[in-house]
Amino acid sequence: MVPQEMALWAAKKGIDILGSGDFSHPLWLRQLESELEESGEGVYCLRGEEKKEGAVNFLLSGELSCIYSQGGRTRRIHLLVLVPNFNVAYKINQELEKRGFNLASDGRPILGIAVKDLAMVLKEIDENISLIPAHIWTPWYSLYGSRSGFDSLSECFGPAASYIRAVETGLSSDPAMNWQIEDLAERQIVSFSDAHSPAKLGREMTVINLPKGELSFSKIINALEKEGGINFTVEFYPEEGKYHFSGHRLCKICRSPEEISQLGRTCPVCGRPLTLGVAQRVEDLKRRDTFSEENLEKVFDDFGVCWQKNPYRPPYVKLVPLLEILAQVENVGLSSQKIINEYNNLTTFLGAEREIMLRRKPEEIERAGGAKLKEAILRVREGKILIKPGFDGQFGEVKIWGGEEGRQKEMQISLF
Repeated sequence: MVPQEMALWAAKKGIDILGSGDFSHPLWLRQLESELEESGEGVYCLRGEEKKEGAVNFLLSGELSCIYSQGGRTRRIHLLVLVPNFNVAYKINQELEKRGFNLASDGRPILGIAVKDLAMVLKEIDENISLIPAHIWTPWYSLYGSRSGFDSLSECFGPAASYIRAVETGLSSDPAMNWQIEDLAERQIVSFSDAHSPAKLGREMTVINLPKGELSFSKIINALEKEGGINFTVEFYPEEGKYHFSGHRLCKICRSPEEISQLGRTCPVCGRPLTLGVAQRVEDLKRRDTFSEENLEKVFDDFGVCWQKNPYRPPYVKLVPLLEILAQVENVGLSSQKIINEYNNLTTFLGAEREIMLRRKPEEIERAGGAKLKEAILRVREGKILIKPGFDGQFGEVKIWGGEEGRQKEMQISLF
């Protein structure tokens, strides 16, 4: 994960703007400063590529982990921070080091400070800093996490809640789940890939309404945080996320919200409380009158893509990453060099992954990758797949083929 490799994969994925990640790490920040140059106000590209058509741009970003005690409980909250320039990034690091935090220990440093206090510290450094709670539903490290989070934004952030204009869904939830939360009625729902390797970039992304020639930090943040700025989001199927359902991985117990209501929250194998998943946590916190399924419409476009639409919110689409699709088409593992080679060939001939998944005609896909790949992508576009939901840290299992009858029997999807 170096800037050149990140930019290479971002181009393959169809990502125009990429978060740098880990600006709080002193060595990484210096490397970013040496390898990037400003291509617009607060926006950066690889040195020498400022005028290159199609160059990938970077925003300075990082994720901070706050672990502290509040209300008699240990809280663990992850906060995504977007900063307007290198000077501000250095000021943040200096302030955190002055408070005794070891920033060199990890790319996502652990800070012993309440997230509401951290938000105030950051805004005092520069009011243009953007604060977005990360993967807000995961049980262990998030705003609404069942094991270490809060029941509301105000409880978590106090007076600083007004600074939170957008929240990040995480892989185990989708926008419709978040629309049910009263807290989030006035917040924007954004989706990012939270990648730990270049190949995992773009699992989720947010597409904003902003001409590429007008890129600047302030305009990007306005698009993310204000109504009307988001065009659509690309989502992981939330059932594939590793915390979608509740359960115990080691005990092999997995339960949907419906099963939780019938069987309870205690593991029948070990007798300990189950790790409550995202679907259950949403069920616990949602307001029944905040969102109705009647407002969610499935619309198929000319390419067979199923769009989830709500008249009051940006639409979204759920996809399976192309590398995962290729692995099933070829019946090999994700780490297979054959898959990487095929992926590179497809993105060379058909364009970026986002274009392949959303905008390439079936006959174009068949010419480049064969009939089986065409069928697989069409099934993913239409949602005709089978997913064994993830739980307690275990990713869900996607099967593109299995038949509609098998899908009805095996696919456990909680209803929202």
